[in-house]
Amino acid sequence: MGSTFVSVRKFKPAPLLEKVLIEDYAAEGKALARVDGKVIFVEGAVPGDIVDIQLQKNKADWAEGFVKHFHTYSSIRVTPFCSHFGVCGGCQWQMLPYEQQLVYKHKQVVDNLTRIAKVSLPPIPPIMGAEQTQGYRNKVEYTFATEKFIPFSEFKAMKAAAENGDTTVLEKAPGVAGFHARGFFEKVVEVDKCYLQAEPTNDLRKAVVIFAIENKMPFYNIKEHKGWVRNMFIRNTTKGEWMVNLILGYEDKEKREALFNSLLESFPQITTLLYTINAKRNDSMQDLLPQVYSGSGYITEYLEDFQFKISPKSFFQTNSKQAEKLYQVTRDFAELTGKEIVYDLYCGTGSIGIFCSKNAKKIIGVEVVEEAIEDAKINASLNKLTETAFFAGDVIKICDDAFFEAHGKPDVIITDPPRAGMHEKLVHKLLAMEAPIIVYVSCNPATQARDLSLLNEKYTVTKIQPVDMFPHTLHIENVVQLKRKDLL
Repeated sequence: MGSTFVSVRKFKPAPLLEKVLIEDYAAEGKALARVDGKVIFVEGAVPGDIVDIQLQKNKADWAEGFVKHFHTYSSIRVTPFCSHFGVCGGCQWQMLPYEQQLVYKHKQVVDNLTRIAKVSLPPIPPIMGAEQTQGYRNKVEYTFATEKFIPFSEFKAMKAAAENGDTTVLEKAPGVAGFHARGFFEKVVEVDKCYLQAEPTNDLRKAVVIFAIENKMPFYNIKEHKGWVRNMFIRNTTKGEWMVNLILGYEDKEKREALFNSLLESFPQITTLLYTINAKRNDSMQDLLPQVYSGSGYITEYLEDFQFKISPKSFFQTNSKQAEKLYQVTRDFAELTGKEIVYDLYCGTGSIGIFCSKNAKKIIGVEVVEEAIEDAKINASLNKLTETAFFAGDVIKICDDAFFEAHGKPDVIITDPPRAGMHEKLVHKLLAMEAPIIVYVSCNPATQARDLSLLNEKYTVTKIQPVDMFPHTLHIENVVQLKRKDLL
């Protein structure tokens, strides 16, 4: 009988680069270094830091890694104000002064538009920063779970304590509330204080946790797909209205009424309280029906003199004060005189088109999500607008010759696509529509730049304005005005 040989594959350990100077920021907020001509992308570092980098990906001309050790901290670093920074993952840039964040965000826009679009560009003015850099979000989603994410350093300390006889550190809590841990979807980072939304957002979350634990209401277990308290959406407005929508794993009227009555008694700020039963394995809300427990079931936000009804599932810009600035730029770039037919593509709940309506002859909105179109029609009615029309469907299919004959060809097109940018077929549709002006609002300058390159066939970029909607994060909005070349 022959011998059996087992092949053992030897893996080379990933290289460790020592005492590397972080030089700059690259796309998606990653720090950038160069070693022997190779570009290294690093998370969590700041230009000026000198670090050891543990590589995770190592290609011929680029690599990715993480900081293994800091030798020297950059002089521009500041102390993050949130105790969860670096664990939660929600605010990646708190270690940078806000003014410096704006510098790098502006650079991100310039780099994307020059490197990817490769078209003629006008001067890019400074980014419009936010006056309010904490408590600026009007919508926050908290997750309830049975699994708490514990950072490795904390875990080592707990293990050492347990080995020394302190077994209380290993006791499992009945439930936690906070945000999904990055890379560990079944685990939740337990949050003490989140600075993204104004109070009483943290007190509301903690009140649900305390009441649920005291009354033995089970928290949701994502892996086992069981439990009752699952998610909570909290929305507010600049006028002080508050909406709370609690997502529950199943119906239990007695528990629900006890919890909700407690919340209403403790928090008179709540304008409307809802619940949604979600027995699915995913957290998507689109196919679920929120039920009103108290109040109207919606809140109303105001931008300038315009009012917008926000339902539990409505999309609305999550920074109301900066949204007003963003929409003002969009309206200015549209150069409206009162005679123009404006097509608002990816119109959502109609907010941009409605905001521009006073200066336009007619607003035509198109959006693929039917519920958003229903909200848009309601918002138009709230603002007593008669020269508006909103349609649910694919722009490419809707905007044909018969549609133009019925509603008029656009003088101005406003497009506000998702992060993936516009489908190439839509870009070709815009080229065929030949509107004199296109205003492109983007939450991703990289995909915007790709689309600008395609639109360059007939359009010239004439104005650019970045707007910061999300302080302490790497995200950036950018508005671009394009004009038809034959009209310049």
